[in-house]
Amino acid sequence: MDVRPLSIEGAWEFTPRQFGDPRGVFLEAFKGEVFRETVGHALTVKQVNTSVSAAGVLRGIHFADVPPGQAKYVTCSYGAVLDVVVDIRVGSPTFGQWDTVLLDDVDRRAIYLSEGLGHGFLSLADGSTVTYLCSEPYSPAREHEVHPLDPGIGIDWPTVARDGSALAFALSAKDEAAPTLAEAAAAGLLPDYAEALAFRRSLASGGTS
Repeated sequence: MDVRPLSIEGAWEFTPRQFGDPRGVFLEAFKGEVFRETVGHALTVKQVNTSVSAAGVLRGIHFADVPPGQAKYVTCSYGAVLDVVVDIRVGSPTFGQWDTVLLDDVDRRAIYLSEGLGHGFLSLADGSTVTYLCSEPYSPAREHEVHPLDPGIGIDWPTVARDGSALAFALSAKDEAAPTLAEAAAAGLLPDYAEALAFRRSLASGGTS
């Protein structure tokens, strides 16, 4: 498995090595030892989510209060999505910046986002199936959103699907009503960079997520 750190501290891309023959393909989608060596602690999985999205469905930008936050190891088993990590941690040197990874059923990459980072994706094909290994269960009281089309963040979302057709973005009512990054900051909703790093250090020293 090959690992690449993203431009946002606390996020990595994992690319498995695939072994194919006339029967199909085999790959190791997650390796605990590689993950621990990369991130500095094991991934404690407390919930596994799966979403299926039509082309053009735009989900995010989602995040949770830290501590404990909700770290995510995300893969796409069918179809294709452009997965986006946004640094929404107040005080971070890359605050407001973003990076992307194409998750699809060809290269079968994964992305890991540490606690405190914002996450979203755009489906590039009908039926795109995304699975998230989550460090914490869903808790509505500590979950928040930032609008994925916030011009202050300026994510360069694709406008063409994998099959070459034009994309029309489809957002949930909750995501459509989400605040901008500046509004979320003014409301005190965003995670603190120092607190997020401190929480991750506690995991590396044997704390539980």
